[in-house]
Amino acid sequence: MPTVDCDALLSQVNRPGRYCGNEFNMIRKPWQDARLRVVFAFPDLYEIGMSHQGLQILYHLVNQRPQWLAERVYAPDLDLEAVLRSAKLPLFSLESRHPLAEFDVLGVTLPYELCYTNVLTILDLAGLPLRAMARDEGHPLVIGGGPCAFHPEPVAEFFDAILLGDGEEALLEMLAIVQQGKEKRLSRDRLLTALAGIEGVYVPAFFAPRYDVGANFLGIKVLRPDLPPVRRRVLADLNQQERSWSPLVPATRIVHDRLAVEIARGCTRGCRFCQAGIISRPVRERDPQRVLTETLARVQQTGFAEVALLSLSTGDYACINDLLVKLMDNLSPLRVSVSLPSMRVGTLTPAMMEQIQRVRKTGFTLAPEAGSDRLRRVINKEISEEDLLNASGSAYALGWKLIKLYFMFGLPTETEEDVAAIVNLATKVLRTGPAGRCQVTLSSAIFVPKPHTPFEREPQLTMEEGFARINFLKRRLPNKKIKLKWHDPHQSFLEGVFSRGDRRLTALVEQAWRDGARLDAWSDHFRLERWQKAAAGLGIDLAAYLRRRELDEPLPWDHLDSGVDRRFLAEEYQKALTETSTPDCRVHSCSKCGLCDFKTIKPVVFKHQTADNSKPATNEQKSSANRGMDEQKSSTIPKGATAVGYRLTYARRAEARLLGHLEILQVFLRAFCRAGWPLAFSQGFNPSPKVSFGSALPLGTESLDEFLWLGLTHTLTNLEQARADLNRQLPAGLAVISLKPGHRRQPRRLLSRYRISLPVTIDPAWTENLLSSKEFTVTVRRKGVNRTMDIRPMVHDCLTSDAAELELLLWQEVGRPTVKPLEVAAALCGLDQTQVAAARVLKVWSRTAAV
Repeated sequence: MPTVDCDALLSQVNRPGRYCGNEFNMIRKPWQDARLRVVFAFPDLYEIGMSHQGLQILYHLVNQRPQWLAERVYAPDLDLEAVLRSAKLPLFSLESRHPLAEFDVLGVTLPYELCYTNVLTILDLAGLPLRAMARDEGHPLVIGGGPCAFHPEPVAEFFDAILLGDGEEALLEMLAIVQQGKEKRLSRDRLLTALAGIEGVYVPAFFAPRYDVGANFLGIKVLRPDLPPVRRRVLADLNQQERSWSPLVPATRIVHDRLAVEIARGCTRGCRFCQAGIISRPVRERDPQRVLTETLARVQQTGFAEVALLSLSTGDYACINDLLVKLMDNLSPLRVSVSLPSMRVGTLTPAMMEQIQRVRKTGFTLAPEAGSDRLRRVINKEISEEDLLNASGSAYALGWKLIKLYFMFGLPTETEEDVAAIVNLATKVLRTGPAGRCQVTLSSAIFVPKPHTPFEREPQLTMEEGFARINFLKRRLPNKKIKLKWHDPHQSFLEGVFSRGDRRLTALVEQAWRDGARLDAWSDHFRLERWQKAAAGLGIDLAAYLRRRELDEPLPWDHLDSGVDRRFLAEEYQKALTETSTPDCRVHSCSKCGLCDFKTIKPVVFKHQTADNSKPATNEQKSSANRGMDEQKSSTIPKGATAVGYRLTYARRAEARLLGHLEILQVFLRAFCRAGWPLAFSQGFNPSPKVSFGSALPLGTESLDEFLWLGLTHTLTNLEQARADLNRQLPAGLAVISLKPGHRRQPRRLLSRYRISLPVTIDPAWTENLLSSKEFTVTVRRKGVNRTMDIRPMVHDCLTSDAAELELLLWQEVGRPTVKPLEVAAALCGLDQTQVAAARVLKVWSRTAAV
């Protein structure tokens, strides 16, 4: 099948930039040269999936192999799904727009339970049978991975294989076997048998659930005892992995729109509710010097204005203070901030806060999890109230105005006093700041027991109990300076069902999906009634999945080994009941969880550096691509000084026409940074770059004549070379045509010429009717409201250069309503929505009112 021609389709959907595939640093390989083709699927919208670090790592690892090709796809929003089904077109990859069914492997991330129906949307739009048993050698191999791989039974039958644990080594081993199987034409069964021999790989077809006559779960039967047990795959040392690739830079806005840099993996703090801490052990830190070098290089490669240092507990990274100082010494002159998304109270020092706020104050979030010291002892969250108040007081003193606190309710042994302590603690946090000038956001959610944790057998609150806790908190809030937010208990209910569910739920996922369940992690799409109706039709009691599991009761994930000994989990549960602490094994003695062999698998922790922290990284420590960053330093214009102004004209074609005005602005700002242009910034509390764009172009319109003005701190010595350098930093569809010194002032009145290709034959009488009329009224939609507008004063001329091509000259004046070229064409030619979607508009030029 040829690639999917989706240009006309994308003009019919919201935020079409999600599907353009024109990110900077995207990898496009020749399709015909690849011996193995992989497409990575993230089962949620683009703005969520593009924020996922794991997918980017695997994408680049596979593409580093010359004989392999890796591309991406994300779950489509409802509008694109409907358009694809209406047009009878398959879901396609971003890079080459090949149908997913043409790939050899479809790799699906399983990040959270409420994305399960999105997996089915991807499979069905790809034209693949939903169940693995219905697929054969002519279909791609569907493999899964991610956090939900450790409790996958509700969706296990949709997958051929599932990887538990780290993918950097295991995935490459799996793909090597798939390539051999493809070239040797192995049967599906032989291929799956070979994959099951790889440590960490689970093949659901080789296991079968057992039930009694009452449909009660009795355990999992191993159908292939000749194969090794399924045990989590662990990457022993992150520093063995080369990460020389350049990160993808989205052209459209995403949830975490920043440069993500992993500094460590694993957490041994031992919070007893936390599945991530169990399934990511042991702690493996990355070399701080390598992190520093990589971060500086990637800032230049991407142009991001924020760096996020990622780990489950960033403050526990041994060299965090030294690293943070060196990063900020190099990045603050470039107006690049650093955020620490996963900070633990007690590790966040005033010195670290001072470093973070040197550029701009990123979000400040603390996660006490429980309101009382007693309950924090139960969950092994060793944070004292004093530690928390010291951290909040330091943050307020350094200028933060808002602190976010995260809590759970419904934790084991919780009492009403513990719930009341949540509001009491939030009130004390507020009082650590200046009176009247500070705020606290209190975010709360129902505790969902997770497999492979000490609390895996605990009951979960019902929805009614959850709402009762929320109402209790609402009634006790002391003033409007504390804002309460909560996760919907209905969504927590369904998450709890799937977290500890078995294969009986496979039929439920499929039925709810057929009934319209999509994007359940989004509150505006989630409908619990749909799931309840599907469950009732299948005779499934959803509430039963939230009950307590007895100690002798088999669990649907017993056949999957996380690497942590079950006796350790049982001991931790008993310690919770007695409020006994288990210290962090990274700095104390081994906690005997059973994972490490201390030969291959062991903690990797770097010692504190003793070098001069104030010394910035040298050029030898930076990548060669990073050297141009020095030119951007000292970018704030002193008071009274004037920035060096330049006027830039650019074309916007092909995929770039599907980007919104603000997205184009962001694309250029990052391109300026990558090109090393010394941007000037405004004065004030939150300095912004001195860049001014022309009027917004209607989404979907191409142009040969757009312009912007920017201020620089230094003169560009070679304008033609600077233009060429900038063009190399722009994504597909954008190209700078001219660059010259110029003022910031923009004309108040412009005349623009548009060429519109239409899917109909134009009657000359239509244009004559428009031009001969003194008034021409059309209905346009603005901000969701239909408005009537006389467009005749805006039309300077209208003519036909071809039987299906219309040329419009339109006036545009600052402060006055405007009309879009397609709105004129639709009214003039009587186009329906399908015909409007098929039309193409090109802005040829713009002139001042003197024309």
